[in-house]
Amino acid sequence: MTGILDDVRVIDLSEALAGPYASWILGQLGADIIKIEKPGSGDMSRSWKPPEIKGESAYYLMVNSNKRSIVLNLKSDKGREVFYKLIERGDVVLENYRPGVTERLGIDYKEVSKVNPGIIYCSISGFGQTGLYTHLPGYDLIAQAMGGIMSATGEENRPPIKYGVPIADIGAGMYAALAILTALINREKTGKGTYIDVSLLDVQVSWLTNLAAYYFGTGKNPKPLGSAHPQIAPYQAFKAKDGYFVLAVGSDRLWINLCNTLKLNELRFDPRFKTNSDRVKNREKLAAKLCEIFMKETVEHWVKTLRNAGVPVAPVKKVSQVVNDGHVKSRGMITKINHPLIGKINQINFPVKFSEIKTGIRRHPPMLGENSIEILKWLGYSMEEIIGLLKKGVTYQYRSRDDPF
Repeated sequence: MTGILDDVRVIDLSEALAGPYASWILGQLGADIIKIEKPGSGDMSRSWKPPEIKGESAYYLMVNSNKRSIVLNLKSDKGREVFYKLIERGDVVLENYRPGVTERLGIDYKEVSKVNPGIIYCSISGFGQTGLYTHLPGYDLIAQAMGGIMSATGEENRPPIKYGVPIADIGAGMYAALAILTALINREKTGKGTYIDVSLLDVQVSWLTNLAAYYFGTGKNPKPLGSAHPQIAPYQAFKAKDGYFVLAVGSDRLWINLCNTLKLNELRFDPRFKTNSDRVKNREKLAAKLCEIFMKETVEHWVKTLRNAGVPVAPVKKVSQVVNDGHVKSRGMITKINHPLIGKINQINFPVKFSEIKTGIRRHPPMLGENSIEILKWLGYSMEEIIGLLKKGVTYQYRSRDDPF
């Protein structure tokens, strides 16, 4: 088996999460990711700590495996010279600067495509390269707020809640990777490169799905329902004696099964709860009755009882329980890799399994500038020229205690 993108080279200018998540996906599929970082601080996520592992940001480590790091001062002529040498050998450029920055640096798609007409150039930003908001800074939280999802997350009459994971960033990274793969296929057919514009806000709007459907169907804004579902009931979290579990009764057949299992004939034959539409209209009364029942036993009791009856149910697990779960481990989702500074570190694996395509982690998350000299040599720079670039601050090479250089 081979990585399907073994012959694809990505010049990755992105930092934080949306862009690095896109290149993490491409790297898992075999692409060679050359991560260009600014002098001094590098990727901003390197400073997002605590938590840290032997001085390295745990956040940075999670999404930067399978990448090589070179430090380049793109504000300098020499730095841009190196960049364009990479462009000559590259297939994809990925960046998440604010709109206008690449033009000012002279590394935008218009200039890059002159050197390499087949280049695929993907820009990720908060609000896209066009439109009323393009000038605004965009972070995950901003996109969640302006994209509508946050208004329906949480509980009614309580403050709005952001998702526990940065879904705008992750979603933009996923769409960017999908778009890049599409553009690579298009280039195979036409020989042409392309420009890709990904917006965090656009991604959030595309995810409104059932929330937008509710508004289009009723003319009303969907209300936050906590863990409940606006179109299905009961479909939410319930409190047991010792914790929480979720119940997903997605059909009238499952509702009858639930009532039979719990011996709740009074609920089964109550006209307020007969059909899913009835239960949605009377969700609060139904939830109150079920809460009284579920508080009498433990999570384990309800999960075992309802699973045995074929009713969809699950405990609400903590992260520690998930990463140590036997099923999750059997699927190969958690792995350990060696890091030269830290030793063994835990990583999350690519979630898709292929029969004929290899995925996985081949390289540890690089130290800042760990591969600068290696990449410059590959581009044809002599050691004398490299030393000159190092002295001028155009680049930087990470040095371990044992490095003889």
